[in-house]
Amino acid sequence: MGNGYRNIVITGFMGTGKSRNGRQVAQRLGWEFIDMDAVIEARAGKAIADIFAQDGEPAFRRMEADLCRELAEREHVVISTGGGALVDDANRRALSRNGLVICLDCEFPELWRRLSQAQDRPMLYADDRRARMEELLARRAPAYQKIAYHLDTTENQAGEVAEAIVRLWQAGARVIAVRGPAGEYPIHVGRRLLAQAGELLRQRELRGKVGLVSNATVAPLHAPALEAGLRQAGLDVARCLMPDGEIHKTLETVRDLYDQFVAAGLARDSAIVALGGGVVGDVAGFAAATYMRGVALVQAPTTLLAMVDSSVGGKTAVDLPAGKNLVGAFKQAELVLADLDTLETLPPAELRSGLAEAIKHGVIAAPALFEHFERGGSATEPWALAEAIQVKVDVVEEDPYEQGQRAVLNLGHTFGHALEKLSDFRLRHGDAVSIGMVAAARLAVALGLAERALAERIGACLRLHGLPTALPAHAPETIWEAMGSDKKKLGGRLRFVLPRAIGDVIISDEVSREAALSVLQAMREEAT
Repeated sequence: MGNGYRNIVITGFMGTGKSRNGRQVAQRLGWEFIDMDAVIEARAGKAIADIFAQDGEPAFRRMEADLCRELAEREHVVISTGGGALVDDANRRALSRNGLVICLDCEFPELWRRLSQAQDRPMLYADDRRARMEELLARRAPAYQKIAYHLDTTENQAGEVAEAIVRLWQAGARVIAVRGPAGEYPIHVGRRLLAQAGELLRQRELRGKVGLVSNATVAPLHAPALEAGLRQAGLDVARCLMPDGEIHKTLETVRDLYDQFVAAGLARDSAIVALGGGVVGDVAGFAAATYMRGVALVQAPTTLLAMVDSSVGGKTAVDLPAGKNLVGAFKQAELVLADLDTLETLPPAELRSGLAEAIKHGVIAAPALFEHFERGGSATEPWALAEAIQVKVDVVEEDPYEQGQRAVLNLGHTFGHALEKLSDFRLRHGDAVSIGMVAAARLAVALGLAERALAERIGACLRLHGLPTALPAHAPETIWEAMGSDKKKLGGRLRFVLPRAIGDVIISDEVSREAALSVLQAMREEAT
């Protein structure tokens, strides 16, 4: 899985060259090629046209759906789908979980030239073949638009399309589809994504002026590549800067961004692109949610922590003097660009902080990912980062507005937030979560929910990556009091996320003060 997906899926309208290019891609990679229509014909013992005529289109679509689920479990195959196979969302999501999905496009005059005389296309059987083809293309266009990567085959240069597909796969590109209350949007994970930003925005039909929000630390490093990618696609860009640091995560900063948006002429059809870490994403996201009653938002996180956590899920907020994140809104992005190249400029301590969250996601719901980290594996491999992101995606899809199950993402945070507060926030978030995970695991052991080996395993993995696991020099009672002010309390009771095994956690609000203090006291004694 080092290059990203295990399979390549080629889809698009009939006549775009799916089978021809698929065979060439398979030959280049030494993989098996599968033409879905050919498999269905072989299994049915008759041609597609006969299946439609004798059994009806619904029967064909059932066979197609069954085959999609079957092929989703395969490895190292290049799959050419029928033109309507991925119109069905369930089919598309099944194949895209482990497959790089690419849609082939072709301009209509060339498509008509290729298909006008074809006799083996039952979907085009009609008195007015051209009108039927135009109607079918229009009907399928929204489904094709949901696919992240598109390649044009109009010119049909021999080998060029297949080579482009291979390059996409070799770049480790991954796309994770997120279903939110406002619809579905993609998270792109890979390299050189900032340079592709313009085309990716246009595929999401974002064509208005772009407000690029960043800060003076990040902008010199990454804004030029992003701006070039946007302008290459014909988009007008206005750079809008905010101060760097959590201290500036305020309503005053948002007000200043509003003024910059107005001065730049940003309108209702504009998009805000947040280029930076979690603070930039939160502030720019809140500004996008409220400027002109809401404009489109694109997240371009440049820290591992933001990629794994804050850029996913739609939570945006700013701080008040009374506390963190007290004013905010749920604002789903139109797309997220997790460009691994940006992590190369990240200080080691920031990279480590994000790694704690990635390991946390492994503990919550991804045993294979946790085992990868146990072996010393990196979070900056495309598949590993995508797996960590997928955990959060699965949770927020189930609980988009943080009504219950989303709390599992707070593993280590009840202890960790208290440690951050007691350090006056000098302790990095990831370091605090790392210590908090160990405390939560040890609490689970003390309550009889987990074996001691689990806590030892989690601690060893964290230490392997240079993350702290020892409790700082605070009295257990002081930590408990700091935990009492956690904004994530429910009904006045603290909620703890407790691991029972790798990939199995529970939420509990029935942990006694005595049990928590006992664990903290034991950890404090070990640290001295």
